[in-house]
Amino acid sequence: MIQLILIVVVSLVAQLILPWWSIALVAFGVCFWRSHSAGRAFLYGFAGVALVWLGYALLIQLRTDGLFIGRMSELLFKSNTSALPALVTALLGGLVGGLSGLTGYFVKQATVNQPPVRNA
Repeated sequence: MIQLILIVVVSLVAQLILPWWSIALVAFGVCFWRSHSAGRAFLYGFAGVALVWLGYALLIQLRTDGLFIGRMSELLFKSNTSALPALVTALLGGLVGGLSGLTGYFVKQATVNQPPVRNA
């Protein structure tokens, strides 16, 4: 649970000053540091970034009274559904975060937990 909170808070702050792909660095770093299983690394990375991007999409929805997201929905999906762009945004961000967290876990397994090499 701590991983999820860390990913949400740090990626939210990182998004204010860094490019969008900084979420991948955050999820990678947190899952490299704290994860104990591959499934949890993917889940926490996915959920953390998806929450941040869904929250940001809902903030845009509220600030523009649905006008911006409605127009983007018409442009991309040929329908005036406000929920579809927000869900697609959360899904794509979540996949980036989840795969990055999973990569962080696997890099940790490949580098940190190596048994010592014995010379024969």
